[in-house]
Amino acid sequence: MFIYSIYACFIGFILDMIFGDPYFLFHPIRVMGKMIQVLEKVFRKVFSSSSKGIMLAGVFFNVSVCVISVFTAFIIILWGYRLNVYFGVAVESVTCYFMIAAKSLKKESMKVYKKITSGDISGGRKALSMIVGRDTEKLDEKGIIKAAVETVSENLSDGVIAPIFYMLIGGGVLGVFYKAVNTMDSMVGYKNERYFLFGKFSAKLDDAVNFVPSRISAFMMILASFILGKDYKNAFRVFKRDRFNHSSPNSAQTEAVCAGALNIRLSGDAFYFGKLYKKPFIGDDIKSVAPQDIADVNRIMYLSSFLMMFLFGGSVFTVHILIGGGIF
Repeated sequence: MFIYSIYACFIGFILDMIFGDPYFLFHPIRVMGKMIQVLEKVFRKVFSSSSKGIMLAGVFFNVSVCVISVFTAFIIILWGYRLNVYFGVAVESVTCYFMIAAKSLKKESMKVYKKITSGDISGGRKALSMIVGRDTEKLDEKGIIKAAVETVSENLSDGVIAPIFYMLIGGGVLGVFYKAVNTMDSMVGYKNERYFLFGKFSAKLDDAVNFVPSRISAFMMILASFILGKDYKNAFRVFKRDRFNHSSPNSAQTEAVCAGALNIRLSGDAFYFGKLYKKPFIGDDIKSVAPQDIADVNRIMYLSSFLMMFLFGGSVFTVHILIGGGIF
């Protein structure tokens, strides 16, 4: 059945490129989000309010979300294959489609681009607020552009490369596991008073599952920069120098490549929930950021996605054939 999972991943990727992530009430990621909200309340009530109790609550909460998500996906996909192999491929393809967000990432970030290029700074802030976790109210034009570029470069890994990586080695079920971990991190993995203890396990698990994909993403971006005629040499230089200039061991991997390829400086201090967080810079201020950088990082993101799908996917397919697996 593994070969069908590879086909499903390819089909899901193509569906995302054509249609983008659909907006509807019962989208699996939305359902995960609702489940996360409910289970957080449940486990906070079940465990004590001591530091140890809160940390244990966070661990059991995380494991529960992962188990429920994976088990549900496994049953649905297995049911599809039990009915008919082609129906099973269709079900798993749709599952993979829901896990990838390349076109939506481009669409939402380009809304920022369009607002900025039309001179609507306020509209740019509002469009940016839909895709970032930081405070946007006080950002000037350059700050808006930087934040949009950073978001695309960082989410290339979380929203595209990492799901593809896990789905190519474990099908839609492993893709669902990854998105469950990643969604929990985005909802409870904050270092504030409410989530520092409760979300600690979720944040660490997200760091672990993204360790390999984030580095694959960086090298796909360097290759994409070369193909697109960007400064790939500087991308590699800044990657080596600045790839750990972030509190996360993974986020700066792709941001560093992006900053180097576009010859701009990213990151730096930012406000989150009204609190200033001191962050080191990534890249060099060779040229000032401009709206075109948003369009350029989206080109890099798209090409990197295709490279990942066809280079890594092709490699997995080839290995499968070489070890005796068939094409059907």
